[in-house]
Amino acid sequence: MQNLKEIVKITKKLKLLYVEDNENARLSTLGILEQFFDRIVVGVDGVDGLEKFKEGDIDLIITDINMPKLDGLEMLKEVKKIDPTVVSLIFSAYTESTYFIESIKIGIEGYLIKPINFEQFIGVITKAVENIEAAKNKLFLDQYKDIADQSSILSIIDTNDVLTYVNSAYCEISEYAKEELIGSDYHKMMLLEQDRKIRDEINKTLKIDKKVWKGIIKNITKTGKAYYLDSTIKPILDERDNILEYIALRHDVTAIMSPMKRLEDLIDSALNPIVVLIRIENFDDIENFYPEKVLHEIEEVFSNKLLKLMPEELSFKSIFRLNHGEYAFAKDKKNCHLDDKELEKSLKLFQANVEEAHMSIGDLDYDVSILISISYGEEVLENARYGLQNLIVTKHNYILANNFAQNEHKEAEQNLKVLKMVKTAIINRKIISYFQPIVENATQKIVKYESLVRLVDEEDNVISPFVFLNIAKKGKYYNQITSMVLDNSFAALLKTDVDISMNISALDIEKSVTKEKILSLLEEHKEHAHRVVLELLEDEEVKDFDLIKEFIVKVKSMGVRIAIDDFGSGYSSFERLLEYQPDILKLDGSLIKDILTNKFSLSIVKTMVGFAKEQNIQVIAEYVENEAIFNLLKSLGVDYSQGYYFGKPCEL
Repeated sequence: MQNLKEIVKITKKLKLLYVEDNENARLSTLGILEQFFDRIVVGVDGVDGLEKFKEGDIDLIITDINMPKLDGLEMLKEVKKIDPTVVSLIFSAYTESTYFIESIKIGIEGYLIKPINFEQFIGVITKAVENIEAAKNKLFLDQYKDIADQSSILSIIDTNDVLTYVNSAYCEISEYAKEELIGSDYHKMMLLEQDRKIRDEINKTLKIDKKVWKGIIKNITKTGKAYYLDSTIKPILDERDNILEYIALRHDVTAIMSPMKRLEDLIDSALNPIVVLIRIENFDDIENFYPEKVLHEIEEVFSNKLLKLMPEELSFKSIFRLNHGEYAFAKDKKNCHLDDKELEKSLKLFQANVEEAHMSIGDLDYDVSILISISYGEEVLENARYGLQNLIVTKHNYILANNFAQNEHKEAEQNLKVLKMVKTAIINRKIISYFQPIVENATQKIVKYESLVRLVDEEDNVISPFVFLNIAKKGKYYNQITSMVLDNSFAALLKTDVDISMNISALDIEKSVTKEKILSLLEEHKEHAHRVVLELLEDEEVKDFDLIKEFIVKVKSMGVRIAIDDFGSGYSSFERLLEYQPDILKLDGSLIKDILTNKFSLSIVKTMVGFAKEQNIQVIAEYVENEAIFNLLKSLGVDYSQGYYFGKPCEL
């Protein structure tokens, strides 16, 4: 212990802020403080003390608690926001544990009892009176534990990170018995491996800086579930500034954490996670129909319904409510006692039970169907997510989605290679056109050619559009390909005296650059415009129908004829005919390929040909592969044929 002369030598160098609202107490205490401090700034209440502190250079604060305007603890909270390192002492006649608990949260270094006990004062200032401090801490901590047992999650950890005390709330949330926790390593029992960064931050703050640490800590329960605690941890120091132990006060904030974050943490903590993703079918329609408040209510009611209907043998204990009508169940497969077939059977039974159940919200009843995507093992959440996307596309309602992510990654990698190939071909002007002959059935003479895009790669291989065109549509190269094909097609008008048929889509027409290019080329080749046929894809989604009709009227006035490609593949064919008023129908190849053996295809073709004749529209059949198909089509009144029986696509 340092002698009094050494203590005074140290304190004389410090600047003290002393805050006390009682004038008599202030004057009597100042008489003692002035023996130790040459520089004393006096505050007469909490507000005054805070303003004096803001003026700067305060080394130590001694403050009363109960003061008007702003009490001592509230003042110190504001002070700590400005300078968390400033040393502060409470000087009060109050000894209730509530004050001590609050002072721990704030990070106050000492507690002086009024009236001043000279020996205690010296001990607190120099942290030299170990027995007094330890006894005082023990007194308040016993009261603190009693309160915390009823309202908070409390633990005490020694300097070796061993738990020496936990209250009942701690045992309840962790799912461990007190006997399992006391004497165990806190980190091994509670913290996940991926939380090392947070652990390092806590260790530095508590063990090196010896300051209070505050933040949210993720723990795992005995059964592997993640939970989150808003924590305040304070090191308890002896008179030599050595750490005796750590006190941690916590509150459960699991319920307000992001469901996706909690789901990801559960997956990370499992050796072999199972994830079941559920989506309310056609939830987009529900979102468009109901206001936000009703949507939240629907999702909440449905969440409870899912939990209630979950079969007991699946043993999912909690549900993760995600966004936009999606929910998730998850656990470690080691906790699942069903094999794959039994698991699928139970989930499909669960799915059926959900669809048979009814949800009631107010006076409204809802029938809901769900999509289920299940995955387990690696990349489990990503797999399940791709599985849901697959269900939406395929119109199915259940899928085991293992390895979907891996397949998607492979496809994405392949798509990147294709895009690179397309880019190279565009730079090298290797987007070319092949032309397939179209014959008049009555004379079997070539009267048209259809322009078909091809790509020549760096090894001079001619690549079919099936390999690259749809992928190019997703990137920025599709318009460039279309532009080059248009150039090729109009150039072909000069190489032959028959018609040239070119494919365009609604996407092409809706792009002003492409539309203007077509009109410009027609103007440039206006003497040949009557030999141009523009084939519109019948099943294309059209965003601006009026724009398409306006374009058709414009090009037809220049002599161009309009064909509907793949006619019969879409459900709106006849309706669209009335709008487009085409000159030619090209029957969808899927109807022609098996027309000799499929009575349904034959019947459809007969109907379409009859309709076309009534409307004075010419008919072309694609995929004419042999003489038998040709003869049948000719007998039905089809005007033109296109297919390998008459010629493959080639350069002119």
